[in-house]
Amino acid sequence: MDAEKAPGRDSEPVIASKVWKAGRLEPMPIRALPESPPSIHLLGPTVFLVALGVGMGESYMWPRLVLVFGPEIRWLFLIGVTLQAVVMLEMARYAMATGESIFSGAARVAKPVMWFFFVTAIAVYIWPGHLSAGAAALEEITGVPWVVSACIGLLLVGVIFTLAKVIYDLLENVLSVLIGLLVVGTAVVAAMVGNLADLTSTLTGMFHFGYFPAEAMSPTWFPIVVGAVAFAGPSGMQQMWYTLHLRDKGAGMGAHIPSIRGLRHAGEEEAMPSRGFMFDTEDPEELRKWRGWRRWVTFDALLLFWGITMLVTISFTVLAQSAARENPDVRGLIESGEREASLTAMADAFTSAGGPVLGSVFLGFIALIGLNATLGLFDSFSRGQADMTYNFVPGARRFRMSHLYAAFLWGVILFGIAILLFGPADGPGAILDVLAFLSTFAMGAYCVVLLLVNNRMLPRPIRPKWWSNAIIGFGAVFYLGLLFYSLFAFGVVVS
Repeated sequence: MDAEKAPGRDSEPVIASKVWKAGRLEPMPIRALPESPPSIHLLGPTVFLVALGVGMGESYMWPRLVLVFGPEIRWLFLIGVTLQAVVMLEMARYAMATGESIFSGAARVAKPVMWFFFVTAIAVYIWPGHLSAGAAALEEITGVPWVVSACIGLLLVGVIFTLAKVIYDLLENVLSVLIGLLVVGTAVVAAMVGNLADLTSTLTGMFHFGYFPAEAMSPTWFPIVVGAVAFAGPSGMQQMWYTLHLRDKGAGMGAHIPSIRGLRHAGEEEAMPSRGFMFDTEDPEELRKWRGWRRWVTFDALLLFWGITMLVTISFTVLAQSAARENPDVRGLIESGEREASLTAMADAFTSAGGPVLGSVFLGFIALIGLNATLGLFDSFSRGQADMTYNFVPGARRFRMSHLYAAFLWGVILFGIAILLFGPADGPGAILDVLAFLSTFAMGAYCVVLLLVNNRMLPRPIRPKWWSNAIIGFGAVFYLGLLFYSLFAFGVVVS
């Protein structure tokens, strides 16, 4: 048989006569699936989902709901984060089997579906909500106006990614350190300020299925609850971007695709292939390796993603209940429209345990979360838009992927600064609420796309099981149902 050399991380020959045809796009050549690493590990592409999952939803939006409605409302969080763990596994299925992003999978179903997500990403993720909320916490410490520190933070993110040699390697290392500090720090402080009763009500509240107070069924609060459900873990399109991080990590067939480099090192980047690859699903040895990769990503989903996200949100829920004791008026302040009152109340709870310094430490955690989430979001947004542009915009291949990545990165940074300085949003909390609620629509849509891609574009031996399809189908109904109920029942999609 004739063979050709494929661009990527190795020079293994591709058997040109044997391909996998999926949709109307270019067929995928058959290549060998790499051996999987050990299932038990500490670092991996899940660090990006943890960085985004352990964000403003867990530290800001859910504590605010707990302060108003009590810890029993957290059963919705349990459903949301568990659903997202399954979504993560199914997103990984396509990415590891092909080395393509889920956006390319959507294009194989129908190109307009892929362009829908291209437009949705711009509509949802140009808003600097995470960094704005973190900057509001920093203002409590330093007195520097949140708009100023948020603009500086945006520029800092751009400089970091521009100078990086390999974007993925830098982010994995930085986010791993930040997540470690956050998880350990919040758990220690929650143990200091909370008590056993707080922990008990937090844990039992997760299983109070069906609890939904009458006050939550209002035009003011229902959209916020819906947005918080979307923020139970990584929200919006973050799960879709995870497929690109898997590829850059070299997971599965992603080992045959080059990594994206920072703009300063763009000249060192290898040429990107025009399509992904498929392994021989009729070969028992290849299926053995595939099962190893599935064990590897399942460990990520269940222990690292689900476990760490739950640990951090438990810590913040304990803090919220302690805050309610220290500030009995906090519920009234939040209900009157003081969105940032929950942050101040939890900072006071820290102060009660260890003095003003500890209160500042808490606000520092919130600022860190804002920067942490922004690093992940802006990288992911730029990565996803560059991937779709490079593969599906005519003439885009004259540029390197790194050049397109940098263009989208600096574009969203400059737009974010313009919104912060001149936009209509009423403070960081309002920006975050808008972003959260819009994310819900994207999540319902990607559940539908995921069902189509994995069940139509993959060979039958590696398609998902019926129960996995059922859970993803429930996710589509869950997210879109909440969204459209809010629209038609209250005539409002954002508060």
